[in-house]
Amino acid sequence: MAKNSYIGELAAEFFGTMILLLFGAGVVAQVLSGGSTGSLGDHDSIAWAWGIGVILGVYVAGRLSGGHINPAVTIALAAFQGFPWRKVVPYVVAQTAGAFVAAIIVRFNYANYIDMIDPGHTYKTQIIFSTLPGNGAAGISLTTAFFDQIIGTAILVFVVFALVNARNNPPLANLVPVVIGLLVVGIGMAWGANAGYAINPARDFGPRLASYITGYSTAWTDQNGTPYWWLPIVAPIIGGLIGGGLFQVCINRFVVAAEETAEPTPVGRDVPR
Repeated sequence: MAKNSYIGELAAEFFGTMILLLFGAGVVAQVLSGGSTGSLGDHDSIAWAWGIGVILGVYVAGRLSGGHINPAVTIALAAFQGFPWRKVVPYVVAQTAGAFVAAIIVRFNYANYIDMIDPGHTYKTQIIFSTLPGNGAAGISLTTAFFDQIIGTAILVFVVFALVNARNNPPLANLVPVVIGLLVVGIGMAWGANAGYAINPARDFGPRLASYITGYSTAWTDQNGTPYWWLPIVAPIIGGLIGGGLFQVCINRFVVAAEETAEPTPVGRDVPR
């Protein structure tokens, strides 16, 4: 039974991350397919679809695995919230595999549009699958993109820790996935310009690999030819650890202390709600 449960956890992370990328990569492909007219969407539709993908992905995976769907979240939970370290690598593999399969599906579904607008399979449509500094525009340095990913992921994990902490007045009625999705929409609208807000190593590496094996020969570099594949892996992991650590030090320890020192409610006394 325990073995079946563990397989279920990995399946949940696989399909939860796959759902995330089906909406995320799918909406970018649709927006680019609309060309300069913007008839098929814009930046806001991208931000909202990524957020919706997070909501649905967390709902898919939440019961069995907790709905991490992000290696940066998994690693931060292991570092600060007691998630077993032995499960980290299998979870990351399942998340990355789910993102890879979703990208393959998007690549197949939008193949005609991609061939029409970018027959050479260049950086113009590479951003359907993986991130680039400045979303492919010139002028954004690797240093800026690196720190941008640290900041964005730190915000993500800091707030996620607040939302899932039972002591911290979290959302009720199973609304945590909805609020996490809104968090990702907000990050996309506020922190998307410098590096495309990957904030998730699996979300970037799995589709990057999928794009490489389906015709994007420059998938591992940025638009300047500089190796870039490592940045949306390393920076989000660092950011997740920073965000998780800040929550533990700056919020959680005080919440725990307040709970421990609170006076017990007298027996029979009504408690205001």
